[in-house]
Amino acid sequence: MSFIAGAASANVDLLYQNMPRIPAPGEEVYTDDFSLQLGGGLAATLINLGRLGVPAKIATELGDDLFSSFAKAEFSKSGVSPLNLYHGDKIPVNITSAVILKDDRSFISYGKGDLEADAGAQEAFYGMAKGAKLCLMNSLGFADVYRRLKKEGTVMVLDMGWDDDLSFEKYGELLDVADYYTPNRKEAAKLTGCVDPMDAALALKERFRNVVVKADKDGCIGVDDNGAFFCPSLQAFRHVDSTGAGDAFLAGFCYGLYYDYPLRDCILFGNITGGKAVTAVGALSAYVTEPELLETYRNIRETEQ
Repeated sequence: MSFIAGAASANVDLLYQNMPRIPAPGEEVYTDDFSLQLGGGLAATLINLGRLGVPAKIATELGDDLFSSFAKAEFSKSGVSPLNLYHGDKIPVNITSAVILKDDRSFISYGKGDLEADAGAQEAFYGMAKGAKLCLMNSLGFADVYRRLKKEGTVMVLDMGWDDDLSFEKYGELLDVADYYTPNRKEAAKLTGCVDPMDAALALKERFRNVVVKADKDGCIGVDDNGAFFCPSLQAFRHVDSTGAGDAFLAGFCYGLYYDYPLRDCILFGNITGGKAVTAVGALSAYVTEPELLETYRNIRETEQ
């Protein structure tokens, strides 16, 4: 059975919602709206894919603590198979407390961010990901594994997020391996030097056969062998919280790749999953099932004819 694989840290979010204010030192402020969720990142993309019925595997770090137990349960509930790379006795997952006010938010985070990609972790990840139809990339530490998988025919998808030092020089090992790279407009501008997102997309076409540039709330730009096109965001979704929108978009996009849809349809799937994600607070609160995704997709395509 084919599947989609990736390696990434698990993130757990403690969301204190509808807070009246941020407490000053020595103060305590209560809210009656709280939730515990897995946070954003590659793990969230794989969970969204699992919710869509796509077989998904993640190499990550999980311990014996209650936060790791929560992450394990969430992976299992969503049909994502985790491979544990951790052998210590601390808490290996990233934990964020998010204080969410009406118009702003603050964060306190624990953890080291990325996975430790030592030789053992690389071999374990390769053994898990071997045979995957798609592999999601986001770490320079696993560049050698990505190259091995690509040589064996796995389609490589890169979504690495913002870095002040984002450049072809720094991330060439990943960009050269990627079959698809899905930056937002800010990342595309930083990488190419083009302020206009369409100009940035056309500049990226020199390196990638198929180009995707997320234009934030406006929609998404695509460039394939037939030229450039724009897929607008869906107005049916009411924006509440942007957390996890990019991760959800990537899940819908990869759903399309997994089932061999053309680029324009893959982006439409991404706009649907990303659009639904912003309708609730948290990275994984709102999502579409596979029947809902396909029904929305068909309805949109029918209106375009």
